[in-house]
Amino acid sequence: MPLELRPLRRRLRLQKTDPGLVGRIGDREVIAVATGMGTARAHAATIRLLDTVDIEWVIVVGITGAIDIDTPIGALIMPELVVNGADGSEYRPKPLPLGNAHGKMWTSDELILDPVVHAELRAQGVVSLDMETAAVAEVCQQRGVPWSVVRAISDRAGDGSVDAEVLGITYPDGRPKFWAVARYLARHPEALPRLVRLARGSKLASERAADAAVWAVTLSG
Repeated sequence: MPLELRPLRRRLRLQKTDPGLVGRIGDREVIAVATGMGTARAHAATIRLLDTVDIEWVIVVGITGAIDIDTPIGALIMPELVVNGADGSEYRPKPLPLGNAHGKMWTSDELILDPVVHAELRAQGVVSLDMETAAVAEVCQQRGVPWSVVRAISDRAGDGSVDAEVLGITYPDGRPKFWAVARYLARHPEALPRLVRLARGSKLASERAADAAVWAVTLSG
């Protein structure tokens, strides 16, 4: 989403080009693109990127939701496996030089709100939920391109920070629908503090994930 791309653009002073935003980390050229929300958009964006540019390494960067109520907002998630919830396919990322990988990231186009499902996923070793990573991983694996993922926790399943209507207040590319936000708050005025916390959590998570990605590339030489 634009929110997730903004910290990278600011830190690296990325310049806009046709394929995406271009800059450098040390002697390495980097290109950043926003995939949009969901597996279909992520799949298509990854194909476009790999068809356009000779890519050495893909890193998925952004926010993710914790599967429990205890993981701190802003905590980095570097999973051992990424699972596509639609078909159960699994993808193993290239390790990042930032610490030990842990647990599974579960990719789904659906917002998973059922506590029973949360418990089932935790029992399978799932630590966080997202909507794009498995789709990016699938394309990279098919093309033989190494890929990694570092995301940071923006919200937690089960703590009431997200409900079924939240996805309706953004466009598919991740931009906010201000009219939808206003309508949502007109129906749920008590939700304003929760949306403010969610926005702050998303901003913090985006910044921490961006810092981690830049540092990972720097350390990798």
